[in-house]
Amino acid sequence: MSLDVAALRAREYPWMDAHAGVYLNAASTGPMPQRAVDAAAEWSALRAQPHRIALSHMFETVATSRRQFAALVGADASEIALMPNTTYGLNLAARALPLRPGVILTFDGEFPSCVYPFQALGARGITLEFIPRRDGLPDEDALVTAIAQRADVVAVVVSWVQFATGFVADLARIGAACRARGVFFIVDGIQGCGVRPIDLHALPVDLFASGAQKWQLSPWGTGFVYVRRDLVTALEPHDVGWACMKSSTDYTRLTDYAFDFFDDARRFEVVTLAYHDFAVANASTALLLEAGVPAIAAHLETLGDRVVAWAQSRDDVRLVTPASRERRAGVFAFAPRDADGMAARLRAAGVAHVVREGAIRLSPHCYNTTEEMDRVLAVLDG
Repeated sequence: MSLDVAALRAREYPWMDAHAGVYLNAASTGPMPQRAVDAAAEWSALRAQPHRIALSHMFETVATSRRQFAALVGADASEIALMPNTTYGLNLAARALPLRPGVILTFDGEFPSCVYPFQALGARGITLEFIPRRDGLPDEDALVTAIAQRADVVAVVVSWVQFATGFVADLARIGAACRARGVFFIVDGIQGCGVRPIDLHALPVDLFASGAQKWQLSPWGTGFVYVRRDLVTALEPHDVGWACMKSSTDYTRLTDYAFDFFDDARRFEVVTLAYHDFAVANASTALLLEAGVPAIAAHLETLGDRVVAWAQSRDDVRLVTPASRERRAGVFAFAPRDADGMAARLRAAGVAHVVREGAIRLSPHCYNTTEEMDRVLAVLDG
């Protein structure tokens, strides 16, 4: 199945053809498609007259979110808890997993959400250690070796796709090393979820957290955490509220206090959910599922090939993102000798991009065309 970029763009992003610039910053904020904008307007009208919103409509909205997020990552809805962002899911991992005193390993260069929640565990005798980079990229070999050889390792936390380099971790390989040693495996999935296929049931991953505001093209404040089925009831929720109890579904008997968590991942949903925002996220997620994540991934491979070839053709540019398709997703980073000059040219041409860790980062999505990418590379050539 191939991606019909022109039809998708005309239907969901009509403003892009009238826009003089090019939007290449999905790794920071994904633009909502028209269907999501329409859903936001519909729900804003409902929220203005809340007597029109039935409880059943609210409950079905978030149930749809769990089903769609599960479909996106190859999981069951019962393994999905709705979260406001990736960090909440990673904090769940840090606080709820039964970690004995020891060491948690991560890559040097990880996004801070993979660092601070785990550095906060010092009082429990748990320390976070960084595996040094090799040639500027995560050293997966060193990580797997450390897992196999060290008895003090209790968990590993890595990004599926690195925010600054676009490096894609081999989750099957790392997870297998963790499973062989009884080590928990925690994954930050935000930079790959929606643009790279994944089947969590086929992977030895314990928790996988993702915010939906980037590649999932959804509002801020929406996201999810996947908890492996046999871990759901084994984890002791760190945060407890009324919404994670079975009794919370009957609003007529809320004071019949029954301390009885849901048997599925809803036990980790502590607060009243943002029904409005998740309704909008549902529209965006439906688009990704309809287009097909494999088709989106193939389109991004084609766009990425152009960036890789361009960077490798220049003696004043160092390609940061791996050249191999197997090791990259939608993030394409390169470090020019004159980074300020190239970034200035992009800004002048209206090309939305960012500079991360000394490199220019371009992050296209399903709505970007090959013609746009060629035009951007011409701008970079000056």
